[in-house]
Amino acid sequence: MLILLPEKIDGMILSDKHIKRLMELGKIKIIGMENPEIQIQPSSVDLRLGNEFRIFKTVSIPYLDPLDCSLEKYTELIHVEDGKPFLIHPGDFVLGTTKERIEIGNGIVARIEGRSSLGRLGIIVHATAGYIDPGFRGQITLEISNISKVPVALYPGMRICQVVFEVTSSESEFIYGEKSNKYQDQEGPTASRIYLDEDLKFLKKFIEKK
Repeated sequence: MLILLPEKIDGMILSDKHIKRLMELGKIKIIGMENPEIQIQPSSVDLRLGNEFRIFKTVSIPYLDPLDCSLEKYTELIHVEDGKPFLIHPGDFVLGTTKERIEIGNGIVARIEGRSSLGRLGIIVHATAGYIDPGFRGQITLEISNISKVPVALYPGMRICQVVFEVTSSESEFIYGEKSNKYQDQEGPTASRIYLDEDLKFLKKFIEKK
């Protein structure tokens, strides 16, 4: 059984007390957190919006192909200065990033959740990729969309999402980065690297042989 703290907490969402304790032990690292008093919540940690956004270009292609190894070329990276707004329009989808870098040890998983206050403005911060495996290191890429009917201003440095931590029932046999490392140590809003999936590599070779 995994024992990280005196109490048995495996399989449970961590409270602020346990988050702080695991940060002291180095099992959870949140690099770049400027204001723990505000950012550490009762059972989560608020993360701030970074300065870079990756927007999708209007391109003359019928669809985005997961087998395409150059998906990034269909996006444009833009930088927004502190104090300046990034306007996300109704129906828009952009990739953002957190200012903070996360590192979690074996035996811990994390989830990214949206903040209620932004959700009430129609802002969703992750489409599906809200799960963080043990061993992950890097900034978090956010999949931001606006489902409201009016543009919304987002400001670098504002608290954009919250990360929730859980302790697993045991340490994993392998951690993120040992078998799959597509996004290990990612910096800034990182475009999809789905083409690196082993099953898609096999599918691409199969198609090319036909």
